[in-house]
Amino acid sequence: MAAAATSRPRVTLDGKFFRLGEKKFYVKGVSYGPFAPTKEGGNFPPPAQARRDLELIRELGANVLRVYYTPPRWLLDLALELDLRLFVDIPWGKHLCFLDSEQGQDNARTAIRQAVQYCAAHPGVFAFSVVNELSPDIVRWSGAPKVAEFMDELVNIAKEVDPECLCTMGNYPPTEFLRPQNLDFVCFNVYLHQPRPFENYLARLQMIADNKPLILGEFGIDTLREGEPSKCEMLDWQIETVFRSGLAGAVVYSFTDDWFKDNRQVEDWGFGLTTREREKKESFHVVKRKFTEAPYFPLAQYPKVSVVVASYNGARTLKACLESLEHLNYPNYEVLLVDDGSTDTTQQIAVLYKNVRHIYQIHQGLSVARNTGIYAGDGDVVAFTDSDCRADEDWLYYLVGDLLNSKFAGIGGHNFLPPEDSQVAAAVQVSPGAPAHVMLTDRVAEHIPGCNMAFYKWALLEIGCFDPLYKKAGDDVDVCWRLQQRGYKLGFSPGGFVWHYRRSTMRAYLRQQQGYGEAEALLVRRHPENFNSFGGGIWHGRIYASSKFGPTFNRPIIYHGLFASGFFQTLYQAEPAEALMLCTSLEYHVIVNLPLLVLSVPFHYLLPLAIASLLLSLGVCVAAAWQANLPKNKKRFWSRPLITLLFLLQPIVRGWARYRGRIALGPTPRVAYENLDFVHLRNSGERIETAEYWSEKWIERIEFVRLVIQTLEKQGWQYKADSGWSDFDIEIFASRWGHLYLTSVVEPHANEKVLLRCRMKTAWSLFAKLSFGTLAGLELLVIGIFRDNNPWLWLLLLTLPLFAWFIDSDRRNLQRVIVILLDEVAGRYGAKKFRKPVDPTR
Repeated sequence: MAAAATSRPRVTLDGKFFRLGEKKFYVKGVSYGPFAPTKEGGNFPPPAQARRDLELIRELGANVLRVYYTPPRWLLDLALELDLRLFVDIPWGKHLCFLDSEQGQDNARTAIRQAVQYCAAHPGVFAFSVVNELSPDIVRWSGAPKVAEFMDELVNIAKEVDPECLCTMGNYPPTEFLRPQNLDFVCFNVYLHQPRPFENYLARLQMIADNKPLILGEFGIDTLREGEPSKCEMLDWQIETVFRSGLAGAVVYSFTDDWFKDNRQVEDWGFGLTTREREKKESFHVVKRKFTEAPYFPLAQYPKVSVVVASYNGARTLKACLESLEHLNYPNYEVLLVDDGSTDTTQQIAVLYKNVRHIYQIHQGLSVARNTGIYAGDGDVVAFTDSDCRADEDWLYYLVGDLLNSKFAGIGGHNFLPPEDSQVAAAVQVSPGAPAHVMLTDRVAEHIPGCNMAFYKWALLEIGCFDPLYKKAGDDVDVCWRLQQRGYKLGFSPGGFVWHYRRSTMRAYLRQQQGYGEAEALLVRRHPENFNSFGGGIWHGRIYASSKFGPTFNRPIIYHGLFASGFFQTLYQAEPAEALMLCTSLEYHVIVNLPLLVLSVPFHYLLPLAIASLLLSLGVCVAAAWQANLPKNKKRFWSRPLITLLFLLQPIVRGWARYRGRIALGPTPRVAYENLDFVHLRNSGERIETAEYWSEKWIERIEFVRLVIQTLEKQGWQYKADSGWSDFDIEIFASRWGHLYLTSVVEPHANEKVLLRCRMKTAWSLFAKLSFGTLAGLELLVIGIFRDNNPWLWLLLLTLPLFAWFIDSDRRNLQRVIVILLDEVAGRYGAKKFRKPVDPTR
């Protein structure tokens, strides 16, 4: 029997779930015990009684027993014989202030080591819990960080004995704030008897669990106090809610009313599914029925889903992607591979998959490829993933299920590093700039990454699908923001995840970040309200990513309730030190580090300050790399130095691409300068800030603005229309030196006559500001170095007002050009240029 047992597979992690061999393993468990000690001193019933119990548990449809003492070998063998696994809680003196006593800590370490050694890598063990329900008073007394650190130490001890065992701790709402880092999965005991609070708390726990599996370690209802009918009703919806919410399973408390605690037999309770005599209650049959249905409870409907994969030279990972999409656990879907002009072996790979519709187009960029898939697909829902992803088999089941069970227009999910990906890819995953979801609440998302997202097709069509302007990246951000501007909401599905292969070289990673920077330059024109003055994104929600956005120095805050009596004791995480991360930005290097280094040549006393500033930038990167949460099996001696280098280079590469994109504006269309009216206005030297038009009939202002936009598009202008957040109607990007803000208003007069007024305010472009600042800095540098030899060098500063006059002249020309365009549009309404004050009584 022992030899047969060792050949059986063990339960392993699989993203947000578990796997046993080739199949997913969903925990359908019941707790077993604790029981009164036997005459022999054991903590479990005799073998004959245990066999009868476990056979009854198998009849229930359970596959896991949670036990509260280390099981004897015969019980492990019996469980495995009946295809059950044991979830083992390891007892030790948790009720004492164990961190105050070295002996108490040693006792805990010894208990963990001996329990794991005794089980000897038995495949009948599902997992070990190093502790169950610590007292919140003791945790507060000892300090949450120290307690969490000790839990991590206990997990490490278990892993030293059995590296492949799974470890967790039994947590519950009063110590929700405890966040050990080394747990393989998150386990919570939750006793909530109302559907909405129960569902909401599961959503919260999914955010706490983040990229780890989540199970309920205990939940149940007392027959004596609630009544058996209420117990049946509650267990019915609780089990279904657990699995629909993307949890990896749950343990019902408990199998029997036979319960021994605090050295006495407890008589006044009835949480069991069977009586003390093992007679089945009605709740036994309810749980059996729900366990039989779990985990795939039927959806209200199964709308057809078009899965769109837009690929450009993605042959390296395309096979894994398409193979995963051929075996999804969803009955009504199609897969469309849109080949955006690939030059690798994408076409040869595509023909191997008969169930995949292969669409080839010339290279036009990511957004156009995704739009091609939208229009070619037949689905009511369109799901998107990338050719460097492979989907979990239940990806669509959870995405569509959560979409149908909400009022969201779109939904997204996790993207995880595949276990087989490289060590460099693991370092890239925890470096800045990785695809991440941004959450406004536990359910509502502000952004969902493009590698894992799904939308109702009607919602995409309503906003005109993806903007072709975005050829490499930024298309997902733009779509999310435009849908929210329309009043729609986006959701998040914790169970609907994909495996996402990261860039496998530093060069590929930096090239990706360069593309992101170019996309941000485009996004800032479309959505200026979501960017700061430097062009960096502003998010209103919390970013959930494998990489932190900088080192964390502040301690988190815990709400304990009055005298630590709160039932839900919440942790408020400290935010990364974003102000310090500015020291790694391109702006800091250009404005601070570079000038200090240059000035330290003539002014040697500045050299220590320059070195200190450079060391500050490097130190922030080192601190961020040190705190990065690298997967243990991917760590190498060079991992953290590599992450440090990526934290240093990424802001420079991405920032440079962003500024280059913002500076590289197209010239004013030639047709604008070929107009004779422009020549006349330019020769007049007149500054025109307002244009007014008198019309004998009513003019709809919105219609007028749209006609102006159509004319701008026809003539080839670059512009950005108001998205609802601006004080202007249109921002026109006319030249490298300036842009113009056009604002309109209609004044109604008697007999439906109107005065249409257009205001044109101009501003320096980013390129103009940088050029002026660079010129001023260079002149001051030259004056500082050579002022003793030539006092006339101060006259160099006279070039600054001359340069400003040149930029101002360009802005005046822009106003004149736009006036001519407005004259043309107003003329279509029969409106005439107005030059005299209007008599209000007219």
